[in-house]
Amino acid sequence: MSKRFNILDGADFIHMMMSGAARLKIHVNQVNALNVFPVPDGDTGTNMNLTMSSGMEELQRRKSSHIGQAAEALSKGLLMGARGNSGVILSQLFRGFGKAVHDFETINAQQFAAALQQGVDTAYQAVVKPVEGTVLTVARETARHAVSYARRTDNLAELMREVLSKSVETLNRTPDMLPVLKQVGVVDAGGKGLVIIYEGMLAALTGEFDQPADLSETEASIHPLGESLHEAANAQSMLATEDIEFGYCTEFMVNLVPGKVPGYRFEETKFRSELEKFGDSLLVVADDDLVKIHIHAEYPGEVMNYAMNYGDLTRIKIENMREQHSHILLANEYETTYASSQSEEVLQEEVPSLDETRNEPVNSQPYGFVTVSVGQGISDIFESLGADEMIAGGQTMNPSTEDIVQAVRRVRAETVFILPNNSNIIMAAQQAKELVEDKQIVVIPTKTIPQGMAAMLAFQERADVEANTATMTETLGKVRSGQVTHAVRNSSIDGMEINEGDYLGIMDGTIVSAQPDLLEACKQLLERMLEGDGEIVTVLTGEEATAENTSAIQAYLEEAYPEVEIEVHPGGQPIYFYLFSVE
Repeated sequence: MSKRFNILDGADFIHMMMSGAARLKIHVNQVNALNVFPVPDGDTGTNMNLTMSSGMEELQRRKSSHIGQAAEALSKGLLMGARGNSGVILSQLFRGFGKAVHDFETINAQQFAAALQQGVDTAYQAVVKPVEGTVLTVARETARHAVSYARRTDNLAELMREVLSKSVETLNRTPDMLPVLKQVGVVDAGGKGLVIIYEGMLAALTGEFDQPADLSETEASIHPLGESLHEAANAQSMLATEDIEFGYCTEFMVNLVPGKVPGYRFEETKFRSELEKFGDSLLVVADDDLVKIHIHAEYPGEVMNYAMNYGDLTRIKIENMREQHSHILLANEYETTYASSQSEEVLQEEVPSLDETRNEPVNSQPYGFVTVSVGQGISDIFESLGADEMIAGGQTMNPSTEDIVQAVRRVRAETVFILPNNSNIIMAAQQAKELVEDKQIVVIPTKTIPQGMAAMLAFQERADVEANTATMTETLGKVRSGQVTHAVRNSSIDGMEINEGDYLGIMDGTIVSAQPDLLEACKQLLERMLEGDGEIVTVLTGEEATAENTSAIQAYLEEAYPEVEIEVHPGGQPIYFYLFSVE
């Protein structure tokens, strides 16, 4: 770093980011352990670490003393390596930073602060429904303070100390912003990961690091067990279905047709203002002849009727959030020990660059499928249903954006449907969609393996893309998904006392049973899943399931629910003894 501490060049920036990434890598298990649900698959730290590692690899390949070029290399690496929601948000923070410094060889403190702010603006645009008390809040409040403080100093080290201090302060306030964090006594995990990166960046500037005392003190005081490890749950888990004001997540595109309706001339600001009347979480992105719209609305037809005044609609997707909200943001996390043992191996794999994949064979079929799978048995089922590419992932490994891009490019089809089958992979899939230009990409927002299977069964070869998208998406709300795993620590969730080693029954992201006996946990879970209608129960056995327990579960279903059709298939999935679906 320059001795003057007031100019940052590409080499300085690389040093800061390498230091931030190294510090995050050291504390991966800490962040992974910060999980509201005591299941053995917390992965926020691993996702952020793998995302950062991808960025570092690109920085090493494209070293530059020009900070704009260095930041661009980091942005590309993060974008292609982004894993999970936390990784995607992290990539967007530095993508905006890179855009802000693109033309500069060096930057000063004021420009550094402005770049942090542009990173926040970019990240917020990428998130469908920003929630207070998450990593976005930490990044936003930190950038806002940095811009203000930069007016008083030219010293980058001094500014970075303020960045870290404000990020710690905001992180410690996240439990006051999200009720679920307060309930379990934790701070936001993604925010904690960002704070750790800031710590490393400061260490690179000063050559030393002193942890702010208030961070550990605050953490220890709010954790009910006196632990200093914290994890955030998504705010959606605390939202009652009846509290959703606008029930349909609506996305579509408008091919602008000037003069289609007399008196309607497209102006983005006016168009956005009019659409705000129909709902919330609005995002409008426009270029010369195309507009992309995302909105949460109660009457999607009214939104589309208005938009049709300006052109023709395409790529329509409508999702009933009331049916699906209970597991919108509850991710199926990594198994910490598995992810830790596999991280280095994953990072060392040789992945061809996007440029090396441009000369793919011409598309030879109208439709293709890329699906995320876990376990050989589940992969075999997806293949039998017509999937072209299966990406190893789900509960035990979140694939990166580039993993998804490469899989899509291997499918020789004009239109490729992506089935993430995990809520923590949907953002990476959406990001991959934006990077493939020679195919039409449709992301069906499947959040579980059973939803992915149901979506594929609903696909009709002779239907067009819009009809299939609507049908497959509608099917997701008709599937109830269940999982059985074990608790990795003592906990208390919504009044339910959970002991380490208990078997947990999870229905659509919510723990509904915790028992010391596996069969009893399965029975209670299935009883909840079969409340109301249910015609078919599918049982996918995990790698730890025994034939004796599987037979006992089948016998229970046959006796208690004789009218229900039962299907049992070997899944081979790790972590989860059984995956259940009810349709």
